Amino acid sequence: MSAIPKPGAVIFAKNVAAMAAFYATVFSLSLKHSEPEKVVLESATLMLVVHGIPEEIAENIVITQPPQLRDNTALKLFLPVESIAVARAVAAASGGAIEDESYEWSAGNFRACDGFDPEGNVFQVRELIK
Repeated sequence: MSAIPKPGAVIFAKNVAAMAAFYATVFSLSLKHSEPEKVVLESATLMLVVHGIPEEIAENIVITQPPQLRDNTALKLFLPVESIAVARAVAAASGGAIEDESYEWSAGNFRACDGFDPEGNVFQVRELIK
């Protein structure tokens, strides 16, 4: 057992259940804890908390289909996947998307591509180059 907590992130969501399902499915995260306004997902090396936006704020947020991208933020998650191609298909079937192959780029030992979740939060996926 580690002497320090896992690194992680909190994603604030209007629809906690849908967003938790998206991240669990696309990034193969396991459910650690669940309640209506907070879901904790994890892998061996990461903890991701999907936390509900307070109702008085959430009622003023409209999620469009497809969602309007929230790409002008100070932070962007990047998360590992076994295969960008597989993650692309899973994300599309789960309410989000990952850009097509023409948007992929490589650095060091990984290939990367941006995508977005069902509420428009932009993230990046990374796979190891084999």
